[in-house]
Amino acid sequence: MAGLIKAFAATLVLCLVTRGLCDCSLNNINIGTVRSGKEISGQAEWNVTVANNCQCAQSQIQLSCMGFQTVENIDPSILSKQGDTCLLINGSSLEASASVNFSYAWDPPFLLLPLGSVIHGC
Repeated sequence: MAGLIKAFAATLVLCLVTRGLCDCSLNNINIGTVRSGKEISGQAEWNVTVANNCQCAQSQIQLSCMGFQTVENIDPSILSKQGDTCLLINGSSLEASASVNFSYAWDPPFLLLPLGSVIHGC
């Protein structure tokens, strides 16, 4: 019983410490867009990297996609458009310091901005 209490106390302390490290905001979701140099159906192709620079995982990452169009298919499990917002990786967690990539083809490039996410601590 004493071992169980010690394990619970250690877990609680660890949770409190890691929650302190999860002081994240939308500024911790960085989106980089670079031209690939390819053209698809006469449109410039753009490679996008969405990086989670938070020390904790984030899920339900939504991006502004107002007017977003592409002639290149994007795997809907990576990016799905829902009106003027896009959902990244079906809402699954993007781990700390991880990134996800996709490409689209349109000219000019779109300004994709983070709108929201759920930050996961302990």
